[in-house]
Amino acid sequence: MSAASAVQSLAGGLVVSCQAPADSPLHDPIVIAAMAEAAVNQGAIGVRIDTPAHIKAVRQRVTVPIIGLWKRQIPGYEVYITPLFEQAQAVATAGADIIAIDATLRDRPQGTTVAELIDRIHQELGKAVMADVDTLEAALEAAAAGADLVGTTLYGYTSATKHLKPPGFELLSQMVNALSVPIVCEGGIASPQMAQEALKLGASALVVGTAITGVDALVQVYQSAIGSRSPEEKALRE
Repeated sequence: MSAASAVQSLAGGLVVSCQAPADSPLHDPIVIAAMAEAAVNQGAIGVRIDTPAHIKAVRQRVTVPIIGLWKRQIPGYEVYITPLFEQAQAVATAGADIIAIDATLRDRPQGTTVAELIDRIHQELGKAVMADVDTLEAALEAAAAGADLVGTTLYGYTSATKHLKPPGFELLSQMVNALSVPIVCEGGIASPQMAQEALKLGASALVVGTAITGVDALVQVYQSAIGSRSPEEKALRE
């Protein structure tokens, strides 16, 4: 699939992020691939997958575009979504059609810039790039650097936006008005109604993760809401 066709095929649709915490039983290539296939079977037009191993497993089971990334913590730096070209290359080799990168304005390792990373992905890998941003300023710079898609992914997750709560509908509206590239709304979409609102505001596509595939996080929320039973309460129920 060409880079252009991968981007075009996402227009107006739902991308499901199939990921799991590293310490979860769900963090297994077979399980992630099954999640992805189930999502596609129900109409998802794409999936967003972390790590080369998971991307490779998913590629064997779906033909829709894969937005691939590799979360890597590099000491001394906050950027972690596909921070360097070597991770982008591994993601592409594993079978991703679009490569997601951290395109915030934070310091980057090895003196690289967002523009340089995007250019290398385009020129050397022939892949489209989704720029994950947190602010309008970062979005403008990512678009100017050649990003094929720009997403609200990191809104609320950086020091500059930690006081804000996803979904970033205000940022989405600003990006729609200021950019000519497709805008992806990602982060905090917790209901079908929120998804509809994002499209009304002008999002070209949606990425939904936790609300669909986040078993670990969702169970924690329910368990926190109902509280833990005391030994006496458990005994009465047995």
